[in-house]
Amino acid sequence: MTSTIELPLWLFVLILLFAVVTAASHLLFPSVRWFFRRRMERVVARLNERLERPIEPFKLAQRHDMIERLIYQPDVTRAVAEHAAEEGIPEAVAFETAKRYAGEIVPSFSATMYFGVAIKIARFLSRAFYRVRLTHVDEAALDAIPQESTVVYVINHKSNMDYVLVTYLAARRGALSYAVGEWARVWPLSRLIRAMGAYFIRRKSRNDLYRKVLAGYVRLATEAGVAQAMFPEGRLSLTGAPQDPKLGLIKYITDAYQPEGRDVVFVPVAINYDRVLEDRILLESAARGGKGFRARISVIVGFFFKQLLLRLRGKVHRFGNATVRFGRPVSLTEFSQDVTGEVAKPLGVELMRRINGVVPILPVPLMACIFEQAAGSLSQKDVKDAFAARLAALPQSRARFMREAPEEAIDGALKTLVGRRVLLEADGTFSVNKEQSDILTFYANSIRHLLE
Repeated sequence: MTSTIELPLWLFVLILLFAVVTAASHLLFPSVRWFFRRRMERVVARLNERLERPIEPFKLAQRHDMIERLIYQPDVTRAVAEHAAEEGIPEAVAFETAKRYAGEIVPSFSATMYFGVAIKIARFLSRAFYRVRLTHVDEAALDAIPQESTVVYVINHKSNMDYVLVTYLAARRGALSYAVGEWARVWPLSRLIRAMGAYFIRRKSRNDLYRKVLAGYVRLATEAGVAQAMFPEGRLSLTGAPQDPKLGLIKYITDAYQPEGRDVVFVPVAINYDRVLEDRILLESAARGGKGFRARISVIVGFFFKQLLLRLRGKVHRFGNATVRFGRPVSLTEFSQDVTGEVAKPLGVELMRRINGVVPILPVPLMACIFEQAAGSLSQKDVKDAFAARLAALPQSRARFMREAPEEAIDGALKTLVGRRVLLEADGTFSVNKEQSDILTFYANSIRHLLE
């Protein structure tokens, strides 16, 4: 027992390293995890005091635990068995595939990242690029939504700035969980987005097992009351016009809905811009039949750095207005009582109808409609008269800020369109640049359905 044993130095170092790791994993790491967990709980408790809808415990669960809970859902385990039988593979292999899908989907929410970083970035970017306006909010209708209901914001998809804008404007209401497409699964962007509580989806996946895993996660989040935000159109509008709804996520929610359980309240949200940052990229994609976006990362990064430099030099160059309007909420409990059979399709149609009905009318889209219908060049007086006539034809509840300052709205719209070479100015008259007429149509399309 007291005899001496000689060991090579490398082996002694290896044993010592294993001993340190083992001791840390049993003694130190649990304490560290407990310390940060307690700190996070205190942060969440303080946040919940000022949020209209507190952060749900489901969002704060450990990501590993959420993945395990998801893949052991009865529907998912049945889908695993069916997938194994169809593919002729062992169930263990199919189970690992389902677990990989769950790992793709499940977020890793961080309250500190969301409220300490994401909200500040969203506020900075929104204000740096646009004059942000929240022109209509039925506070009474939103306040009347029961606290125990699951709130789902359904938003028209105009730009990738939609995520930023809605996150900023909804900051005091709660933490939103977005359904994000595959474009965001790029490191390190994916880590940031996942920390904000967003979950990734493969929009064109035809894999039944994947869809069951995704449906399982949406069901768990909805049943737990997680506030969600989704874009029922599925993708950015390539023409600027409203699109038909894609029913995937809506169907997952309606299929999981139980009348005796938690109600789901959909809040329509309509966004419009005086300038969509990606408008030319979207039009190029539309010309190719919607086959992908040709956006070089160098151009995008250069654009953002240019705007940041202008801001630091005090030469703020905003792109006009970015405006949000909220529509009348839809209770799934009340809506399903009036529908016989499948609920998802009529619900999707109704939600898009309410979104399209409250799309903000802004100076540039309105000016685009005027010049689109003009027979030729327009003088400054012609433009003012046509703009005033358009405003007069709108309901009094619409475009209030343009009614209050029409000269500012007209000058801003003309400056934007002339600066982008969409309109040509000569001798005090304005005419359409035929090479840029598709841009004019793009913006007119955003409100055409309201003017007709």
